[in-house]
Amino acid sequence: MNRLAGLFVAFAISLAAVPTPAAAQDKSLTIFAAASMKNALDEIDAAYTAKTGIKITVSYAASSALAKQIEQGAPADVFISADTDWMDYATSKKTIIESSRVNLLGNNIVLIAPKDSKVDNVNIGPGFDLAKLAGDGRIATGDVKSVPAGKYAKAALEKLGSWQAAEPKFAMAESVRAALTLVARGEAVLGIVYSTDAKIEPGVKIVGTFPADSHPAIVYPVAATATAKPETADYLAFLRSTAAKAILEKYGFKFLVSPST
Repeated sequence: MNRLAGLFVAFAISLAAVPTPAAAQDKSLTIFAAASMKNALDEIDAAYTAKTGIKITVSYAASSALAKQIEQGAPADVFISADTDWMDYATSKKTIIESSRVNLLGNNIVLIAPKDSKVDNVNIGPGFDLAKLAGDGRIATGDVKSVPAGKYAKAALEKLGSWQAAEPKFAMAESVRAALTLVARGEAVLGIVYSTDAKIEPGVKIVGTFPADSHPAIVYPVAATATAKPETADYLAFLRSTAAKAILEKYGFKFLVSPST
């Protein structure tokens, strides 16, 4: 066990008791989280602050951008990635405490259209013609070279044999939420986002779901950063609690761990 991992374990032991609001008045944590986590995590953080008095500040962006910001020294206590690749990157750069890493959540990717679109009930399977479906319009997703949602989308389309024809029609967004906005505004006729994103945006509708076996499993790992404050251990424990599980599942995430009390 390296020194940082040892410190984290010591923190976890020392923080077995939840801090009281009175004791936590001046304490705060900074969370770097994948953009798709925003609505659910905002609710979780409000519940955590109400319980402990610890203030939570969150920076939401593409996992790729967050991992690189942490590498460059941005002050963060927790990193939540929308894929394992960028958490692996953080691990390789020694910017997270590997022993604190947990695969917390799962998700799905879906095909969306503006809510008033005539496109509906698309059967997504081998050889489905996404390019024809888009017509002269654009297809929005996260940047397929870096943003997890875009990477999942490209992997699925390649496996289904639809990528080559559809690629010229893609509008690459800086995050999955940016892609969601393009579709909601009608600036893209179709989009590929997480099912959890589609559920919180009234301006879009889900018109198809990508088969789970068409892309790598969608996994959201969470970990404390190498510079995490002692209070981080308790926050990570709260993310695994039954209270957090109820909120995350309400937003459509799959809870991949056994919840603590």
